[in-house]
Amino acid sequence: VYRYYTQEAVVSTQSTGDNNWFYIRTAALLRRVYLKQGVGCGALRKIYGGRINRGAAPSHHKKASASVIRHALKGLEEMKLIAKHPDGGRMITSAGRRDADRIAFQVMSSSMSTE
Repeated sequence: VYRYYTQEAVVSTQSTGDNNWFYIRTAALLRRVYLKQGVGCGALRKIYGGRINRGAAPSHHKKASASVIRHALKGLEEMKLIAKHPDGGRMITSAGRRDADRIAFQVMSSSMSTE
């Protein structure tokens, strides 16, 4: 029911049709933190933002929703997959790196076996 009222970003004109959109976004955020340590909510808002259609006026870039990103990061912190970076932002923990590597290997091996 929540998905009918929530957009993934300000630039979206409709809500998402996928029930698992929040889990997909959380996994994507974990991957971003894995690749770039010390990334914060503001930088992630820029990354996940997009072009907003302003009608006859030229399009502009808008940042993504901070609420969705913040709640996903808090959930990852509660699961002990990421932690706060000493210089600001978030960093991946050893448990988070281990889990991400394990899942990536499983996906890679399953895609290799289907070919």
